[in-house]
Amino acid sequence: MASGDVSTTPISTRRGPFQPGDRVQLTDPKGRMHTVTLAAGRSFHTHRGALAHDELIGLPEGSVVTSAGGTAYLALRPLLADYVLSMPRGAQVIYPKDAAQIVAMGDVFPGARVLEAGAGSGALTCSLLRAVGTDGEVHSYETRADFAEVARANVQAFFGGPHPAWRLHVGDVASCPEVGFDRIILDMLTPWEVLDLVARALLPGGVFVGYVATTPQLSELVEALRADGGFTEPRAWESLVRDWHVDGLAVRPDHRMIGHTAFLVSARRLAPGVSAPPRRRKPSKGAEAYAARRRDQAGAPVPSDAAGPAAPDGTEGPAPSLGPVAGTAPA
Repeated sequence: MASGDVSTTPISTRRGPFQPGDRVQLTDPKGRMHTVTLAAGRSFHTHRGALAHDELIGLPEGSVVTSAGGTAYLALRPLLADYVLSMPRGAQVIYPKDAAQIVAMGDVFPGARVLEAGAGSGALTCSLLRAVGTDGEVHSYETRADFAEVARANVQAFFGGPHPAWRLHVGDVASCPEVGFDRIILDMLTPWEVLDLVARALLPGGVFVGYVATTPQLSELVEALRADGGFTEPRAWESLVRDWHVDGLAVRPDHRMIGHTAFLVSARRLAPGVSAPPRRRKPSKGAEAYAARRRDQAGAPVPSDAAGPAAPDGTEGPAPSLGPVAGTAPA
């Protein structure tokens, strides 16, 4: 399928008895999982003995099959979260916990037109395509052709063929000629540099979501959205996931957890020519430090009224320090 082409190939139904071509997840008694793609006449081999694919074909999900060595395996189709964590990777994938936040908090709905950049390994793309369905559109931009091919292979492997709602483009999202998107999701190094595209291509009321890894990126993106004036007040957050060990009365959190992966930033597009009412905020040393850094970067002289907050006696205090990392002074 060429870049931007639309396919009418039906996607996998992912229900009913196992059929040739289905991906099946086999779980052994110790909880170890193996994924196989069913093909008539083939076998799955481990040191615990062979298991013929023909024994799985025709069985309903949730069946138990036994290898020649006597090991029982539970057979299920892998969930999207399972697939994402085991898929071949070009770029780092967006973890399921973050993809779920993007789909839910971004309110990606059936039939929506969505623009994403970059495509990476196709992990988020799978979630977006699931959400928009066959009546929507997902336009994915990826600057690297090798990553785009990895994403294409992963998405097609998950859906059992090309998805009719997907348009994959190799190139810079800034050159996207399309407009009228309901949602725009940017997973890129400097998303604030393409906010003019977001302002042009996102419908009024549409949702923008940015995915960034570091606090300097988070600061730049939020302040750029505020400075643009055409978006609602940005919201920034992260998600943390911790499993729990439950065994009778022994109930405790697991020692390992999925902690920080990235920050999420969301805002909604205002109508053309409309500016949101200014948000009232208390004086913040963090905001003052950010403004001072921007002035330094622009080479502008520091105005006399920016020396710092007023002292109790009415005189101005010292200018705030930027700290070890510019723009990260505590509020």
